[in-house]
Amino acid sequence: METPKTHVDLYTDGACSGNPGPGGWGAILKAGGHVKELSGGEPNTTNNRMELSAVIAGLSALKRPCAITITSDSKYVIDAITKGWAKKWRANHWMRNNREKAQNPDLWETLLNLLDQHDVTFVWVKGHAGHPENERCDQMAVAESKKFMK
Repeated sequence: METPKTHVDLYTDGACSGNPGPGGWGAILKAGGHVKELSGGEPNTTNNRMELSAVIAGLSALKRPCAITITSDSKYVIDAITKGWAKKWRANHWMRNNREKAQNPDLWETLLNLLDQHDVTFVWVKGHAGHPENERCDQMAVAESKKFMK
């Protein structure tokens, strides 16, 4: 009999000043009464890259397969996964259609591989609408982006 997977709540957000410009991401992992905050950034990036980086960092911090609820305000990330777009882009050699390349294939590839290791549910929340963990992730992301501003 299989051992039940640990349930983890992962909250994520990305921020970018400029787009492209200095960016940051924040992630919060909650499981069994434990809370872990992660954050990072890049000097020249895009908001979408930071949104993806937050989810990747959160998933990468897990040491074994889990049942995960990922809560994000990024329609870009959630729709691309839940509507199957990212898998379709990968199957089409990172093309969205006959003329357009998919953006961020390096991060999508990493994310798809990480998602394959877990049982994942995505939840979308409206950004800047008072969701406590989303607001905290936004604060961390903005703080990280400011580290690269002159």
